[in-house]
Amino acid sequence: MKRNLFDMLASFIGLAMVIVLVVAGGLLMWGYSFANSNVHNQLAQQQITFPSQAAFAHAKVGTEIEPVMIPYIAKYAGEPLTTGQQAEAYADHFIAYHLQEIGGGLTYAQLSSQALALPKGSPAYTAAEAKAQSVFQGTTLRGLLLEAYAFWMFGQIALIAGIAAFALAFLMALLVALGFWHARRTEDTEELQVHKVPTGNKPTDKELVGV
Repeated sequence: MKRNLFDMLASFIGLAMVIVLVVAGGLLMWGYSFANSNVHNQLAQQQITFPSQAAFAHAKVGTEIEPVMIPYIAKYAGEPLTTGQQAEAYADHFIAYHLQEIGGGLTYAQLSSQALALPKGSPAYTAAEAKAQSVFQGTTLRGLLLEAYAFWMFGQIALIAGIAAFALAFLMALLVALGFWHARRTEDTEELQVHKVPTGNKPTDKELVGV
């Protein structure tokens, strides 16, 4: 095979890979933009706002803000909840702690079963049912926020993958340009050199191990 023909074929294959990588990068960036804007819009509609800075200044066990929450959510004090990172922090380091305090670590199903075991209409039943409903509402909101966080995380992964695809496309484009450049500099009569080991000169086992 002619050397310049081989260079041209390899370059065209590389060009096809560049196109694939650019298309993939564009789709990944579109996925990132969609996920990011969708999460932002959905969370903004909930109109959730982090506690004010003053609340963090008076953090105390058993109150709205406990000292254990500060490292995770204090940086968002007073801000509206609109990003995946904020959703994860609010769900796992604010709601989760209050659910633990309200339900004592029990799930809604467990608390509801305990309430149903009490005489309906009794003060104990009313208190147990109210506790179960509070845990149900908190658990539902926490689950929705964590779903938003997961969707946002997929968007971040798409962003990283998109940047990587564009970077690889750029490097491949350089190699393609070099391939075409080399093909133009190669003489039409030059053949592609393929090195073969002569069958009659097969090395012995001793030669292979250096003996």
